[in-house]
Amino acid sequence: MFLAEKEQIKQDITKLRKPKVLVIGDVAIDEMIYGDTERISREAPVLILRHKKTKIILGAASNAAHNIASINGGKVSIIGTYGDDYYGPILLEAFKNAKVDTSYMVLAPERSTTVKTRISGSCSQSVTQQIVRIDRETKEPLSSETEKKVIENIKKAIPNFDAVILSDYQIGNMTKKVIKTAIDTARKYKKVIIADVQKDMDMYKGVTAMTPNQPDTEKFVGFNITDEKTLKKAGEKLISKAKSELMLITRGGDGMAVFSKDGTYSPIPVFNKTDVFDVTGAGDTVVATFTLALAAGLSPKNAAIIGNLAASIVIRSFGCAVTNIKELIKVADKINFEKFRG
Repeated sequence: MFLAEKEQIKQDITKLRKPKVLVIGDVAIDEMIYGDTERISREAPVLILRHKKTKIILGAASNAAHNIASINGGKVSIIGTYGDDYYGPILLEAFKNAKVDTSYMVLAPERSTTVKTRISGSCSQSVTQQIVRIDRETKEPLSSETEKKVIENIKKAIPNFDAVILSDYQIGNMTKKVIKTAIDTARKYKKVIIADVQKDMDMYKGVTAMTPNQPDTEKFVGFNITDEKTLKKAGEKLISKAKSELMLITRGGDGMAVFSKDGTYSPIPVFNKTDVFDVTGAGDTVVATFTLALAAGLSPKNAAIIGNLAASIVIRSFGCAVTNIKELIKVADKINFEKFRG
């Protein structure tokens, strides 16, 4: 295994500022509500929390867009849906604060704005702990009217971008027609198109690359990855079935592996493995940086390395987090790439 030298990686990281990216997918926000435990309610045997703060975080496809905006200075737009409800304006405001363009977003009155509300409590004798989570979402596929509007925006937007990310969280926005339109339009205009998908990989045939994790890869190929031989077999089978140019398999504590249709295979080790706190949203960070890198003309191997570096940063924060060019260069400067030669 050969990894690029430190100075080359640092130089490549600076190129991530240039590409413009369009994200299409299941947008959502994470609402984090924090309070201090006060007493047990007289109404029922439940805790009463004294509210301290509420934090709104962009999640799902929204997190991928936020990561891109943080890295390239806001050259990113999002296509998704939001409901005519209390949380719709909150979602749009969160995008605005993150410098994500929402001009292609579609109002869907028949759907709820997707929100994951986590209520956490703490007291002087304990750390903050999550007590309950409340999900607000419409998981049915888009209505024909809303789907038509989304498709119109996809056709209108894609020519203006260097790359496209399809982010499917199984919430209903990524219908067969939406996926097909996005892939066909991206291929027509010769755009890099990356699919971040957990299920139904067959629906994403023809993309430039997919970024599945190892458990989803194993389900798709029908066997477990237990060593380098089965890893290579899985990667080759994925590329063949998906008819894609590349495949990036994320493997948790075992790092990543990037495959090309020409048979090239590059395993990427984990960086800062001992610093793992929370992997929430790390996949979004990987697909964001990997896409920016490919759109900037970097090699698949170096694109995967930078994606891995980005993940090593965000997993040291709780919840969905983002990184930027300065942090990426700083972390790359501390990595001893020599020990990963092979």
